[in-house]
Amino acid sequence: MRGFFYPRSASGDASLIPDPPWYYSGDLLTAEYRTDPARVAELLPPPLEPAPDDPGAVALIWADWQSCSSGRTELLDPVRSQYKEAFVVVRCAFRGEVYSRCVYIWVDKDFAVARGLHQGYPKKLGSVWQTRPHPFAQAAPSIGPGGVFGATLAAADRRLAEAVLTLREPVESNGFVNAHPMAHHRVYPGIERGASDSYGELISSGAAEFQGGQAWGGDVELRLFESPTEELARLRVDEIIGGYYRQVGVVWDGGRTLARLEAERPDYHG
Repeated sequence: MRGFFYPRSASGDASLIPDPPWYYSGDLLTAEYRTDPARVAELLPPPLEPAPDDPGAVALIWADWQSCSSGRTELLDPVRSQYKEAFVVVRCAFRGEVYSRCVYIWVDKDFAVARGLHQGYPKKLGSVWQTRPHPFAQAAPSIGPGGVFGATLAAADRRLAEAVLTLREPVESNGFVNAHPMAHHRVYPGIERGASDSYGELISSGAAEFQGGQAWGGDVELRLFESPTEELARLRVDEIIGGYYRQVGVVWDGGRTLARLEAERPDYHG
């Protein structure tokens, strides 16, 4: 049986995702803000701890991606390469090192969900939209002073977040919350009811290669909304730190294990 991920088959062509490395080119709209540090801490399972400085800092990031494998065949079949996502990043500490951690993320393609299972991103399906730039401004903003970009996120028929970013000036980076290697949990529940997790590890990963265009900073308005099936609104917006826009290119080619985790018994609710 061949294929990097399910479903594996005789040829491997049916696999939902190809072998790494994976290549990404995309536009990132970032809104950074501060919330109650206790709401961040409740999303950091052991052995992670809150970041030693600014523990309530949060980044909500919209990304419009085009991705492919080494053969680049997906680029000629765009339905297999283009997708959008919105993800929530906080910071944490492990053995004295500071990491970024994605605590919530929504994507609009199944192959992106599968990559998240491998990388430890807690991906769910959602509806994600953001304004696209273009050098001809008849129906698009430019990446420069005065450019205005909107972004929305919805899941299960409910809007979860919306943002409007107005660019002012070039800045050194597109924020600090998502600037560290990622620290994620990878878990696989046991098959028997009430059983402990069959598998668990804390992993770290980041870009094997990174290219970034000029980052732009500006004024951002951000609103979060309640939903019966999501908890994003618990990370309420107490103070805006800043808004950013940047075009980036990334290569992902694996991570490393930080710790093997003891089996946990899940809390079943029916």
